[in-house]
Amino acid sequence: MEVIRTDIPDVVIIRPRVFEDARGYFYESFSQRDFDAAVRPVRFVQDNESKSSFGVVRGLHFQKGRDAQSKLIRVVRGRVLDVAVDVRVGSPTFGKHVEVELSEDNKLQLFIPRGFAHGFSVLSEEAVFQYKCDNFYAPGSEGAISFNDPDLGIDWRIPAGQEILSEKDSRHPLLKDCSAEDLFDYNCDLYEF
Repeated sequence: MEVIRTDIPDVVIIRPRVFEDARGYFYESFSQRDFDAAVRPVRFVQDNESKSSFGVVRGLHFQKGRDAQSKLIRVVRGRVLDVAVDVRVGSPTFGKHVEVELSEDNKLQLFIPRGFAHGFSVLSEEAVFQYKCDNFYAPGSEGAISFNDPDLGIDWRIPAGQEILSEKDSRHPLLKDCSAEDLFDYNCDLYEF
């Protein structure tokens, strides 16, 4: 696998080695040994999958405190724009984001460490989205920021007014309206828990 560094050092894009021939293709979508050596040691404990249609925007979500999650994300059908926003107070990249198009064709994956908000928009007619988490989902630890926060400057590539949001996702605060206690401390080891 190839690890592609982004403008935010802890967020990386992973390009797997794909073997194709007349029968189709094969690739290792995950190897704990290779991931630990090339990215960082992370123990994934939960796999999730969602299916969404064009225009759906999910996010920007995170879990706080001891329930924080790292995610390894990929798309097995369709195309999405995947986004990670640094919400670690005190970080030199606080409020900055990384975005990457993930698709069944490019087979790229995005690793988002703890301390980041995550969201995606569906660019194809339909998308099946899978991700690994290194901590179990804990509803009481949910945090979120608005997908359309103007200070973040994210172009979700969905025409204005055509975004499809859950009721919950339509009510998240702007990043500037979140208190430090609602986010993460950059100087705290989020993997220490």
